[in-house]
Amino acid sequence: MKILITLATGVIVILLVLLLIRLRYDRLVKEVWRSLKSDRPTDCIFTEDTIANLEEPVRRYFLHAIEPGTPLADRVELTMSGSFRLVPDGEWLPMQATQIISMSPGFVWKAKIGRGLSRFSGADYYSRDRGQMKFSLWGLIPLVDAHNDNITRSSIGRLIGEYALWLPSALLPQYGVSWRAISDNIIQASFKMDDELVILTLEIDRDGKLLYLSLPRWGDDTEEGNWDYIPFGGEILAEQTFGGYTVPTKLNAGYWFGTERYWAFFQPAIEQARFSVDFNEDKLTSPVTLNKTEQSP
Repeated sequence: MKILITLATGVIVILLVLLLIRLRYDRLVKEVWRSLKSDRPTDCIFTEDTIANLEEPVRRYFLHAIEPGTPLADRVELTMSGSFRLVPDGEWLPMQATQIISMSPGFVWKAKIGRGLSRFSGADYYSRDRGQMKFSLWGLIPLVDAHNDNITRSSIGRLIGEYALWLPSALLPQYGVSWRAISDNIIQASFKMDDELVILTLEIDRDGKLLYLSLPRWGDDTEEGNWDYIPFGGEILAEQTFGGYTVPTKLNAGYWFGTERYWAFFQPAIEQARFSVDFNEDKLTSPVTLNKTEQSP
């Protein structure tokens, strides 16, 4: 009986410690999320003059993504469902997540993945030159807890790619992004963030609709398991308009995009996108939320 009591006490102590660790990380994630919502006042409205100096294919992309007359959003908050898998040819697991993407710059992605006893949850983020991810089985047992230079470097690539997907206002040339047209339907953006140069390649159609996205992203999905730049990208399957912003709502994405080794691990379905704008007008800040208006396959 004493042995059983001792074991039970030990288990309870371990669970309490794990719970405290999870709660501490939850608080950190909330603080990062809140910091990404800090005011970045603007009085800018998107017009054709905003992109007048860009080449025609690049202008076509922006004119499709942002309706002229729309306030330039500095962040977007997403609600998504979809599927996620951990390894090539692995089982697709159901996913529910919320995310904020901000020009501060940074992002937070909070997700619950899997079902039943195999369900795990957690969050990853990038903010203030730091990236971190932490996920736990049943919200308690640690599965991954990584925060190092490699994670930070990979997170920057992810953030820039998600700007192109869900916050196109962040990629306007006035924010330090260099654009060039490779062809009539291939455009390329170069963006340096925290000393990391990210080069995005977008394939668009004749209306400017985004079809494919790719970039060299820092990752460890190599045969040796070492970190290196790996082709990353995905295919856009559907889009939707949210108050002046037309963004992808269904896609698949993964490492080794465009090669025989490509495997998709992320298939989100965006349910809601809330674009926020803080107007700098007469020194008064007025938040604006832009909601869903229409859907396009």
